[in-house]
Amino acid sequence: MRINVLQHTPNEGPGMIQDWSQAHGHEMYIYHPYQFGYLPTADETDMLVILGGPMSPNDDLPWIKQERELIAKMIEQDKPIFGACFGAQQIAKQLGYNITKAPAKEVGWAPVYLQSQVIPDLPEQMNVLHWHEEMFEIPDEAELLFSSDKVKNQGFVMNHRIIGLQFHFEPKADNVREMVVNDFLYIEGSVLNQTADDILQMTVPVENPEILFNLLDYISKK
Repeated sequence: MRINVLQHTPNEGPGMIQDWSQAHGHEMYIYHPYQFGYLPTADETDMLVILGGPMSPNDDLPWIKQERELIAKMIEQDKPIFGACFGAQQIAKQLGYNITKAPAKEVGWAPVYLQSQVIPDLPEQMNVLHWHEEMFEIPDEAELLFSSDKVKNQGFVMNHRIIGLQFHFEPKADNVREMVVNDFLYIEGSVLNQTADDILQMTVPVENPEILFNLLDYISKK
């Protein structure tokens, strides 16, 4: 399977998604449309991964709109899509739903709570990395999957083929360090009241890779 990844900033890469791809013997191609302007076609994509970034789906940039055109074609072809943060917002935006300021800016580690049993073997509570201040509306076609204490719309699942998460399951320890040392100014104003050191000292939960792999398995298998 060819997994095409859309990466939107140097410090938010695929992380454990790449581990999952390698474990299954898939081929991963990483695109940087914000820098180079190139995107894959739906026909050459077996699975699409859309990562986070500092931009908003509401920004008037050609490549952001082109990404949503690709999402639309992937949905038409019933191919799996996984979106993290900005990526999840792009999916919701393409489906006609609003991207707005969240009730609270969340940056740091905090729990999310399972809201649906549609995907088997997920725990009721997970500790995850948040790095956002906007949120998506849950598409009518989708089911609410996760919520946090501060922001209800933290994740959705749709048609057994699409998962969008407002938070980040994918970063490994090195990836978290990369995010913090490059984007530490963004931490200011977060309701989680964590410093850069607080975030760095938190160990990535050992169960998070298994949970992420479960989510990716769910949308990639019919």
